[in-house]
Amino acid sequence: MAHQTFLEKFETSVNDDWSFSENRSTDNLSHGYHRYPAKFVPQLVKKLIETYTVEGDKIVDVFAGCGTTLVESKVHGRRSEGVDINPVAQLITRAKINALDPEVLKIQYSELQSLIEKYDHRKPLNKARHARIDYWFRHWEKKKISFLYETILTLRDEQFRDFFLCALSNILKNCSRWLQTSTKPQIDPNKTIHEPFTSFASQVNRMTKKNKQFYDELVKNNAINIECEIKLADARATKIRSSSANAIITSPPYVTSYEYADIHQLTGYWFEYISDITSFRRNFIGTFFSNNKKTESSVPIAKEIIDQLTPISKKSAGEVANYFKDMFSVSKEMHRILKPGGVVCLVVGNTTMKGVKIQSAEAFAQMLSMQGLEIESVIKRKIPFKLIPTIRDEKTGKFTTLNSINKKLVYPEEFIIIARKKY
Repeated sequence: MAHQTFLEKFETSVNDDWSFSENRSTDNLSHGYHRYPAKFVPQLVKKLIETYTVEGDKIVDVFAGCGTTLVESKVHGRRSEGVDINPVAQLITRAKINALDPEVLKIQYSELQSLIEKYDHRKPLNKARHARIDYWFRHWEKKKISFLYETILTLRDEQFRDFFLCALSNILKNCSRWLQTSTKPQIDPNKTIHEPFTSFASQVNRMTKKNKQFYDELVKNNAINIECEIKLADARATKIRSSSANAIITSPPYVTSYEYADIHQLTGYWFEYISDITSFRRNFIGTFFSNNKKTESSVPIAKEIIDQLTPISKKSAGEVANYFKDMFSVSKEMHRILKPGGVVCLVVGNTTMKGVKIQSAEAFAQMLSMQGLEIESVIKRKIPFKLIPTIRDEKTGKFTTLNSINKKLVYPEEFIIIARKKY
């Protein structure tokens, strides 16, 4: 299709039916287990599932994140499979997709509590922890968190172990010196740090109530045993079976998504998923650690963006080029995974970097079109509420705060791209 004609699909007014401004909760059922940046709105996923899939379909999410698509798929009786490159995301999703029998959970927690009550502050830590843990945590909180972690690992049942590890993961920020109101890793010297055992008990109680809601909903829908799995894998090479999905419902990361690696470093270090943050970042989409230093793209819209950035910042242009290169690989993977007649529902917003508009949505749509998928429609929606850092520094493009003199609000709107695989 002609370049200008292609872009005209995005010249659409906001569709209020997809904004969910009156019902924007993201913590019903198991969705509220754990904080997560760029969290999918469950109501949006629900509407996509009900509009573009039918009972018996299989849904895939190649950027599963904290598992919103998988949870909603299970509630709707759809088989689902998700992948994410982040082991913290995998843990959270494993906990969220497995509804536990409430009575058995009560027994398991009672047994865990009896073990926690045996804590003796005089005993030394079982083993040395990472130096970054010493940076973020004071001695007494560190000892208690270590004890909680080691105690949870003694549980035999993996699903219950995941549930309690997820609870522990979500309290780490509260129990650390990390500035509570910031997604950026920075110390708050005046922070009132939460006591780990009390925080853990409160978190488990909240999750227990959410689990019962989820369990009861699945029982009502006869969906407890619906196929639903999360794997640790790269969206560029998922190993998901070819032509196996009726629908892909996903939201790709934004440019410089490796910043999200920093947000999950506390769990990464405590649970020994990572040894250093730099290596962890390398695996994320579009990082500047890529060996590809070329500022080129085979995607016309992406090339225009890169060409605009190059004279302003060669480094930023390289990051964006890597990002679009990685996402082009993802578009190939999505085409491979889809059955003929299958649909991609891609939710993405645009942003700016160094004053240049990064038209990610338009570029992604063009990528899908280049793979042979037909763009059926483009829906524009307001983002009334989304758990994502929404302030960027205009000069650096990195997340910042409202106090920054270079602050710029981003992601006020996003697009839903609907693309169909014809053959």
